[in-house]
Amino acid sequence: DPPFNIGYKYDVYEDRKAYQDYYDWTERWMAACQKTLSPTGSFWVAIGDEYAAEVRVIARKLGLHLRNWVLWHYTFGQNTRKKFARTHAHLFYFSADPKAFTFNADAIRIPSARQTAYADKRANPKGKVPDDVWQFSRVCGTFNERVGWHPCQMPEAVLERIVKATSNPGDLVMDPFSGSGTTSVVAARLKRRYLGIDLSEDYASNAQERIEETLAGKRKGTKISENPESKRGKRVKKEKT
Repeated sequence: DPPFNIGYKYDVYEDRKAYQDYYDWTERWMAACQKTLSPTGSFWVAIGDEYAAEVRVIARKLGLHLRNWVLWHYTFGQNTRKKFARTHAHLFYFSADPKAFTFNADAIRIPSARQTAYADKRANPKGKVPDDVWQFSRVCGTFNERVGWHPCQMPEAVLERIVKATSNPGDLVMDPFSGSGTTSVVAARLKRRYLGIDLSEDYASNAQERIEETLAGKRKGTKISENPESKRGKRVKKEKT
C-alpha cells in the first residue's frame, strides 16, 4: 500500500511528486520487492485509480505474473459534488512464477448464494472462494482497530484474507510501506514471520507497539459485524490462530 501520490499528509514523506518522478520511484521499489520474492512468492500492490495502469505496466516489465486484479469496494466513500463518488481501490495480486505459488482456498472460503439463497445441494458445503470484487468497509473513526496516528490505515480484514490465501504459517510477510503496521499485525496474529519498513521512526515505533498490544490481547481488530460482506449470509466460523 504505497503512497498514492494524491497529497496525503504523512509526517516525513511528501505525497506530491511529478508524474515521471513518481513513476520512476514506483519502478524502483517494485523491482526491489520483486528481487525479495521466494520462487513461490506472491506480491500484492494496493493503489488508486491515478496510477493503477502504471503499476500493471511496470509489473509486466519486471516479469511478474498477474493472477488477479481485485477491486476493493468500500463503504464510507469520498464525498464528491461534480463526479461519481469513488468507493474502490485496486489490489493487484502477482506471483513470481505462473504455476508455482501458494494459494490456500479453504482458508478464505465464504458462504455462496447457492447455499444462503437457494439451498442448492450442489453447493460446496465449505463455501466458495471469494470473487474478485471485495466488500470491506474502510477503517472509520469509531472502529476498534483505528489507531488515530496514521492518515491512511488499511483494514485488518483485507490483509487477513491476503495473508491467509497466499502464505503459510512460518512464511515471511514483508511490507515495504508499513505505515500503521496493519500487515505486520495480521501476519503476527496468523503465525507468520513479518518485516515492516517505513521512513518514519514514529510510525515504526507506534506500529511495533500496536503489534505487541494485539498479541497481548490488549487491542481488538475489526468486528465481524463491521464487515458488510459478512451480512450476505451465514457467518463463517473464524479460524483459531
